[in-house]
Amino acid sequence: MASALPGRDSGRRLRVGLDIGGTKVDAVVLGDDDEIIGRVRRPSAYGDDGVISDVVGSVDQLMREIGRSAADVASVGVGIPGLVDTDNGRVLHAVNLGVESLDLSARTENVLGAPVVVENDVKAATRGAAALSGTASDGSMAYLNLGTGVAAGIIIDGEIWRGSGGIAGEVGHLSVDPRGRVCGCGQSGCIETFCGGGALARAWARPAEYPVLDIFDAADHGDDDALMLRAGLFHGAAAAVRVLVLSADVATVVLGGGLASLGDRLLDGIRAALRADAANSPFLRSLHLDERIELLPTGSPAAALGAALVGAIPRKKENAVHG
Repeated sequence: MASALPGRDSGRRLRVGLDIGGTKVDAVVLGDDDEIIGRVRRPSAYGDDGVISDVVGSVDQLMREIGRSAADVASVGVGIPGLVDTDNGRVLHAVNLGVESLDLSARTENVLGAPVVVENDVKAATRGAAALSGTASDGSMAYLNLGTGVAAGIIIDGEIWRGSGGIAGEVGHLSVDPRGRVCGCGQSGCIETFCGGGALARAWARPAEYPVLDIFDAADHGDDDALMLRAGLFHGAAAAVRVLVLSADVATVVLGGGLASLGDRLLDGIRAALRADAANSPFLRSLHLDERIELLPTGSPAAALGAALVGAIPRKKENAVHG
């Protein structure tokens, strides 16, 4: 099927990227030099047909916004949760979207008339974060997504590092306290139980529109429970940074995800935790971990941008299925 679609040398120049989440779709279109020339956000739909509608509808909406047509689209990249087979564009177990198994590329390419490449959302965001942060394309970096859950993507020598089974970067499910809170994965004391938004909301157990923000505000006013949870968040995120650097020796860890909207309140706390951990360790001090982290600006379209970039990259056969 893909061979009948327009190639990258066909005169089409626009590359579209979509980040499909459980509540919203963030979509961008790139012109020359990877410049974002259009962006739309819309609520996401549910189920197989809903996801297909989101892809097709977002491309159509973007083209209307910039006064172009689908005939100008060279490629479409889609970042989506779940397990993704990038060889054939199949999505598996995207539970928050109501998708068990969906051949997303096959069901959208003929409609759009352009190749559709599907990538796991965190790995797409990793590619986008590298571009937004100015990380050298041939260097090493990690993107640490602090959202409802915790996961990371790793770039080594300019390429996404997937590991043998595609789970490289799943630092959220490393246990750092066997006596800690039970994680959704069944282990106790995982990094995600300390700094995942969902776990923090359950531990806070107070009505709040934004529980983690509520925790920070309450901690500023001396609430003991909030102080404990905030310190745990910093501890967990610092542990994730330490794992990423010690295991992959990345030069930079870029922080993103929903919790990144806390800005310097988050960044300064994680840096302080890294310095405290290194206080009695000459080895850790030599790594300067607190200097290796940076924060994406609030609202950065990292996953959508990354999806647009990977949409134009020919896929390799190995390690195709990953989450």
